[in-house]
Amino acid sequence: MLFPGFEQKRIAGEGAEINLRIGGKGPSLLLLHGYPQTHAMWHRIAPRLAEDFTVICADLRGYGDSSKPATLPDHASYAKRATAADMVAVMQALGFARFCLAGHDRGGRVAHRLALDHPQAVEKLAVLDIIPTRTLFETVNQQVATGYYHWFFLAQPYDMPERLIGADPEYYLRRKTGQWSGAGFQFDPQAWAEYVRCFSRPETIHASCEDYRAAAGIDLEHDRADDAKRIECPLLVLWGEKGLMHKAYDVLATWKDKTRAALQGHAVPSGHFLPEEAPEETYQALRRFFIS
Repeated sequence: MLFPGFEQKRIAGEGAEINLRIGGKGPSLLLLHGYPQTHAMWHRIAPRLAEDFTVICADLRGYGDSSKPATLPDHASYAKRATAADMVAVMQALGFARFCLAGHDRGGRVAHRLALDHPQAVEKLAVLDIIPTRTLFETVNQQVATGYYHWFFLAQPYDMPERLIGADPEYYLRRKTGQWSGAGFQFDPQAWAEYVRCFSRPETIHASCEDYRAAAGIDLEHDRADDAKRIECPLLVLWGEKGLMHKAYDVLATWKDKTRAALQGHAVPSGHFLPEEAPEETYQALRRFFIS
């Protein structure tokens, strides 16, 4: 119902089986969701983008209906490098060696890593409502720590965050998304039901914590080791003008030294969830960028 005309598939990634929906025709466009959602977050714009593109909306490893790989002591199985490798393998299996890519929140961080590790695969890149991971960790202040406390809560050792979230997953989900969205915003009931269904699983809660443990450890190691690497394709940065990133940072400026290619971007009239809170503005910005 959320993705009319799309086909659901499960495809082997690079160590995880990835659940996705694919629809439309034309150049390939991969859309990656963020925390604590699933590919359903794209439901308001993916069918419209499918008029011009072959659109693939995938669940990241550990989220939605994709598989949850076993954890490792260094959390490498949930590193952005591993998650990005999944998506390259999936797109190759679908017949797309090169593609356009957009990621929101955690999906944006996966997309950034994918563009660094697999530059030959990415034609154009868009990241939504994020600044680079390393930049945030190295500039965090009281304002950011208060708004993004979950970065540090979820990264705590197993199994403290898992137990606390698991006591009432829907309450946690509602409070977190409510803090990040604009005043008065309501998620589509079908999309919300999907978020609750998937996030309420203990294995998803654990995998999402592993995602943040990786971000605070091995992802930073990879970022520091690749300090000289830059994004080689055109980059679009969008962010919500009602969100914390807009209030705490010059968002576009944080990406200037991360790319060698053309950079553009602007704020969208929304909170954190751009494709759902401001679907028209987000759709138009993505379509203009990817079709040009």
